[in-house]
Amino acid sequence: MSSATGISGAVALRSDVRPGAALSGVKVLDLSRVLAGPWATQALADMGAEVVKVERPGVGDDTRAWGPPFFETRDGERGDAAYFTCANRNKRSVTIDMADPRGAELIRQMAAEADVVVENFKVGGLAKYGLDYESLAAINRRMVYCSITGFGQTGPYAARAGYDYMIQGMGGLMSITGQPDGAPGAEPMKVGVAVVDLFTGLYAANAILCGLLHARATGEGQHMDIALFDVQAAVLANQASNYFATGKAPGRLGNAHPNLAPYQVFATADGAMVLAIGNDGQFRAFAHAADAPELAEDPRFATNALRVAARGELAQVMAPILARRETRAWIALLEAVGVPCGPINMIDQVFEEPQAVHRGLVVEQVRGDLAAPIRTVASPIRASRTPVIVERPPPALGADTAAVLAAMGKSEAEIAALAEDGVI
Repeated sequence: MSSATGISGAVALRSDVRPGAALSGVKVLDLSRVLAGPWATQALADMGAEVVKVERPGVGDDTRAWGPPFFETRDGERGDAAYFTCANRNKRSVTIDMADPRGAELIRQMAAEADVVVENFKVGGLAKYGLDYESLAAINRRMVYCSITGFGQTGPYAARAGYDYMIQGMGGLMSITGQPDGAPGAEPMKVGVAVVDLFTGLYAANAILCGLLHARATGEGQHMDIALFDVQAAVLANQASNYFATGKAPGRLGNAHPNLAPYQVFATADGAMVLAIGNDGQFRAFAHAADAPELAEDPRFATNALRVAARGELAQVMAPILARRETRAWIALLEAVGVPCGPINMIDQVFEEPQAVHRGLVVEQVRGDLAAPIRTVASPIRASRTPVIVERPPPALGADTAAVLAAMGKSEAEIAALAEDGVI
């Protein structure tokens, strides 16, 4: 069947859609702050959605002050913290005091036109402003409303605040991260970045996309209830499955893998490297490349299951072998025979890798009030027809308030009056 375009199977483009932007025409009202919510909305913004970030007048997102390090303004003053810039690219910033009834009404007007609303207030925290799901769904039935909290909208812990660090502990991640008991420095350890917040942001973005597809098909929006605790439990992945299968809670293994061996860090002649052998063929290839064929013939190490059971003995045998060569020499040797391995880079070295340069992993943007460009890590999405769009640097606080309100039909006099009264 032919569509209005005359091309079989195609559909006519809406007037507000930019070809090549997957989420062009999607309007997102971002009431979130810190990391999980902003990470989700930045993902949507990178895919072409129009994201308006609502912040507190004079203060803004908490992470604007989470430094050092801070950017310096052209006037030599302290600007935004670097932390803020990691999750707020491609957005516009509007400052509105939602505690003022006039401010709450402005946000309701914005929500009436939004496809998506994202918030991460405590459960019930927005109801007093008339900005909760029920209130906004009454004026916009097609809206996808995503709430991000520590423990979800229901349950005995629903009222508790949730933070990445405490959820890493409570959700089991720290119990499997760090050196094993008895080893130097043994203690439960958090991951070096806020992975629960980041995973939650990604799950939230996925949920929102599902909600948008449903709304497009039915005209009905819905409430997405995303909890850090639920996400952390989900990303226990194979470690949770190991527990379910055995009834025994996994413990900390340092840099070793619970289901594979050898799959850990080894010292080399000039530092250390990661050796990530995933099957018996790779183990045999390593043994022969390392001039240690006896390893491949040792009955203790013949299969992965045997190697996992004898991981301590195996590591003792392999340690002096790996110490014979420098890291780069090992990588060249082992890559040639298909054995996974790699260096342990400092963060500056990550972006110096030829692959990082080729893939364009650094985005540099100029913001007029800052003395230096803002550099952020590029979206990892590479789409052949709908590439990621980078148009706006992480915004200055309230930089777009007047423009957004004017587009809503507010006059210059109305905007000036709201500013005078501290509503915006």
